[in-house]
Amino acid sequence: MKLKKNIKVGKVNFSIIFVSLLVFFSPQNLMAQEKKQTLIGEFIEIKVLDKISSKNTLLKLKIGEEKKYKDLMIKSIKCKNSEFDDNPEITAYLQVKDLTNNKNDEVFVFNGWTFSSSPTINPFDHPVYDIWLSKCY
Repeated sequence: MKLKKNIKVGKVNFSIIFVSLLVFFSPQNLMAQEKKQTLIGEFIEIKVLDKISSKNTLLKLKIGEEKKYKDLMIKSIKCKNSEFDDNPEITAYLQVKDLTNNKNDEVFVFNGWTFSSSPTINPFDHPVYDIWLSKCY
């Protein structure tokens, strides 16, 4: 009795390719890829409070660009939304320069991560302004 082999050399099994493409382009896999892309944003919104005039201003910053607000130069490096929907956390890496400060030894008055739910973890400490992170999108 002669046995037949299931695998033929040089032939491609299209059913395996079709199944692997189906798995890769499944709605769940595409949604997971889309979700990962939406976690990191291109813009942030911050609220800047002028403590002297008690005015609150909402600023929209593009990631990687600097924006001047009165005596501050604010640059957002990166922002990220949390994966959890029940208690969302927004984080952003900011660099803030005080343009009135002419000391060469102090480059930034703030250089670090900010958290929307807990701004006191890494506080922005300035005598005139307060900054709060509100959105990352």
